[in-house]
Amino acid sequence: MKKGFIFILILASNMLHAQETIKLYDVVPNSKKTDIAEKSETAADGITRVSQVVSPELIMYRPENPNGTAVLICPGGGYRILAITHEGHDVAKALNQWGVTAFVLKYRLPDDKTMMDKTIGPLQDAERGIQLIRQNARQWGIDPRKVGVMGFSAGGHLAASLSTKYNQEVIENHKHISLRPDFSVLVYPVISFSDSLGHTGSRDNLIGKKASPDKIKKFSNELLVNKKTPPAFLVHAKDDGGVPFGNSIAYYEALQKNKVPAEIKLFEKGGHGFGMYNKKESGDWMAELRQWLIKVKFLNK
Repeated sequence: MKKGFIFILILASNMLHAQETIKLYDVVPNSKKTDIAEKSETAADGITRVSQVVSPELIMYRPENPNGTAVLICPGGGYRILAITHEGHDVAKALNQWGVTAFVLKYRLPDDKTMMDKTIGPLQDAERGIQLIRQNARQWGIDPRKVGVMGFSAGGHLAASLSTKYNQEVIENHKHISLRPDFSVLVYPVISFSDSLGHTGSRDNLIGKKASPDKIKKFSNELLVNKKTPPAFLVHAKDDGGVPFGNSIAYYEALQKNKVPAEIKLFEKGGHGFGMYNKKESGDWMAELRQWLIKVKFLNK
């Protein structure tokens, strides 16, 4: 009886977080022929880190009762790996509890061995992710006017890049589907590539160690915000030793200057990479995010 009950619980859990893996492309653009194979390693901290992605995918998590809102999730990892558990799959499951259809983006990591132009590879995959979600919106029970993007750390840079460069199409888009997210959630994000704020590892991995000042500006999202940039919710800890919290401040102030709705949650402590749960300080930023999404009308009560 006990075993049967456990089986029912497992079955119910699997049904609640129904997953489907979707290839982004039939033929991956901007790619070189390579023998490099994807790697996935789970460390002692329980986090699975994926590297050497050559075949990008969406992992769709469908809620039991979808409410029309969808979120594309970009895990972080310095454009070197994807911390795909606590900044991807776990987040998708939590969003499902709100009725949100969630998509974990397993995007390509910049590499001259696998790409002709590594600087656009991640953005291509993010644009393609949004494109696929809107293309299949009716089939998946999604409102195409309620499609957001969420990014952690370097994934936050990718999410912010999608939010500021959505008109710079780096994929084929013959049907002219909007690639602009309707909102963004940026968690301890890399925003700037400047010397004063930038995360050197992310910058070097994406645009190289000898990038020109003009190229650095081109990839510094705080400089690219305009009045049509999507509303944003930002989260950062002031003691973040990896990505200075000034990144979030700079983006928030740029949004404010352009009269774009934005909210920022700053923790005094928390460090970097805490995911949904900051164990160093009380305060549930996910609950605050939910209230903000309701306020800006991307989520029902």
